[in-house]
Amino acid sequence: MKKQPNKQSNAQLLEMLRTMAQGLGETFAPFCEVVVHDLSNPENAIYAIENSLSGREVGQSATELGLARIRDPEFPAVIANYANTFPDGRKVKSTSIGVKDESGEYVAALCLNVDLTLFQSFQGAISQFTRIDDKEVHEHLDVGGAHAQRIHARIDEFAATRATTSRSLRPADRKQLVQELKKAGLLEVRRGAEIAAAHMGVSRATVYSDAK
Repeated sequence: MKKQPNKQSNAQLLEMLRTMAQGLGETFAPFCEVVVHDLSNPENAIYAIENSLSGREVGQSATELGLARIRDPEFPAVIANYANTFPDGRKVKSTSIGVKDESGEYVAALCLNVDLTLFQSFQGAISQFTRIDDKEVHEHLDVGGAHAQRIHARIDEFAATRATTSRSLRPADRKQLVQELKKAGLLEVRRGAEIAAAHMGVSRATVYSDAK
């Protein structure tokens, strides 16, 4: 025998979901619509809505997923990242989370609808910006070539032993490092001091001073 729904318990649950929807809506504004559905009232299912990107309002009816959950308690509780569309044609990524009562019946749903328009614009802009023309031009921008790589590697290894970065070394540690670079002959190579200085974010004069 099916248990009768506890209206008070369901009301508390819906209010809790409303609060969650508000928090999620504020966190993911302006590109995520968050909707709370009262599945015990399918004709007026929308109980709360944040960032109404779809143009829907409180009191409107349940969607197909909502109706499917009402009919079938075995319907999946979570359907994540499925393709959807707003009424004006914008592409959407949706996630629907069904919530059951004590008797195992679906009584509510929390749904997130992410407007992909903004992200697709970013994706297009990044793709265009990072596009490289396939032309027969050869140029190397690493001043010092292999010498620079060795100097960078030596500095980074030293910084790692101090749990920091090349540009955050304390003066005393930097001086010790420069002395080690000098002893290894890495400051004697062409532009060695300049390469080391640039990687540590200091002037050549500082490197020459630390090397004394």
